[in-house]
Amino acid sequence: MNDDLGWLIVIAGLLAGAYKAWKSALDARAAANRVAKDACSRAVVQFLDETVAFAGFRMTRDSTGRRRLLRTYTFDYTGDGVARAQGFVVLAGREVRAVGLADDTCGSRP
Repeated sequence: MNDDLGWLIVIAGLLAGAYKAWKSALDARAAANRVAKDACSRAVVQFLDETVAFAGFRMTRDSTGRRRLLRTYTFDYTGDGVARAQGFVVLAGREVRAVGLADDTCGSRP
């Protein structure tokens, strides 16, 4: 009986960890969507597809030496309604590290 309880605790811990990782990923994607939409609005370009796409992650250290997960997301936008360009958002936790749009911003811009 004691072994069964031990395995139940281990499984519950693994499930809790998986849920926390999944929730963190959803929160980061929502934040990246807000940042991308805002960047497109400021640049007077159209945010296409209304969403970002996960492009990858890597570990880094912050200014205090703590390990942080950097997530990179990409998104498409257009400046002329025809040509697509790709931008990116880099998040460290919930903190925005970088946002970028292509220099050309899809051709004609008023």
